[in-house]
Amino acid sequence: MSILVTNNVVKRFDGHLALDDVSIDVPEGKIFGLLGPNGAGKTTLLRIVNQITAPDEGNVFFDNHPLTANDVFRIGYLPEERGLYKKMKIGDQAMYLAKLKGMSHAQALSSLKSWFMRFGIQAWWNKKITELSKGMAQKVQFVTTVMHNPKLLILDEPFSGFDPINVDLIRKEIIRLKENGTSVILSTHNMESVEELCDEIALIDNARLVITGQVHDIRRIHGDNRIEILYRASDELDPAQFDNAPFSIISQGKKDGSYRMTVELNDGHTTNELLEALIPRTNIVGMNEIIPRMHDIFIKLVTQKEERQ
Repeated sequence: MSILVTNNVVKRFDGHLALDDVSIDVPEGKIFGLLGPNGAGKTTLLRIVNQITAPDEGNVFFDNHPLTANDVFRIGYLPEERGLYKKMKIGDQAMYLAKLKGMSHAQALSSLKSWFMRFGIQAWWNKKITELSKGMAQKVQFVTTVMHNPKLLILDEPFSGFDPINVDLIRKEIIRLKENGTSVILSTHNMESVEELCDEIALIDNARLVITGQVHDIRRIHGDNRIEILYRASDELDPAQFDNAPFSIISQGKKDGSYRMTVELNDGHTTNELLEALIPRTNIVGMNEIIPRMHDIFIKLVTQKEERQ
C-alpha cells in the first residue's frame, strides 16, 4: 500500500531540467528517505507534492487518487528554509497556521496545548520568534508542521539547528508518529539518520532517480564481500599461507587479546569456503559480514554517475 506515488515526473525551469522522469513509491506507514546532493532535484519534487509548483509531465497520486488541492490538509511540510512570522506571538501564529490546515479553533487549541506540553514550551505561547534561539524556533516550526495530525509528513533537513538533546527528541517524535500510522518523507544529508530511521530510500542526482529500495537491501547489494574474522592465536596469520585461498587478507590487528582480520571473498566463493580454509590454521571465535554505510554508498553512487557523464 502506497501513500504517495510519482510517475515519470518532469519539471523544467527556464531551460533547466530540474526533474527528469522521476518515479518514486512511498509506502504507507513507513519512513522514506529522499537523498541526493545539493541541486539534485529533491526540493523541486517536494514542492510538487505540496502543490507549490506543478510537474510539466507525469502524474502524482496521494492515498490512491490523483493529488488534489484538498490533500494539502492531510500533508505536513517542514521546508529547509523555515518561515515563521518573527514579530507575531507564537500562540497566535500557531493557531493561524492550524486554521489554514482546516482545523477548527477548538481542535487547534487542543492539539497545540498537547504538543506544547510534550515539548515543554508552554511558557512560549505569548513570546515572539525574535525572543527565541534558532533551536527553540525550530521546535515551534516542527509543532506547526505536525499539529493537524497529517497522513503524510514531509521533513526537509529536520535536524538542522538542533543540539544533540533536541535532535534525539525530534528523532523520537518522528518514530512515534510513524508508529501511530503517519507516513514520513525524510530529506536529509545526514546518512546516520537515514540508517537509523528510514525503511526505504530514493537517491536522486542531476534530476534523475539513481536508485530506490529498502535500506537493508541497498546496503547488502552494495557490499564488497568483506568479512571481519575474530580469532585467537599466538601471532597474526601469515598471508602467504593463503596464496590459493578463496579470499584475500585486507588487514589484521590485535584487540582485547584476540586478533581481528578483514578479508575480501573472491568472486564466486562462499563463507563456507572461507571457514574451510581458516579453521585448520587457527581458532575462529567470531565472524561478521561488513555491510557498507549509507554514507559510503551515497558517495559511491553519486561519484560513479558523475564519472559516466
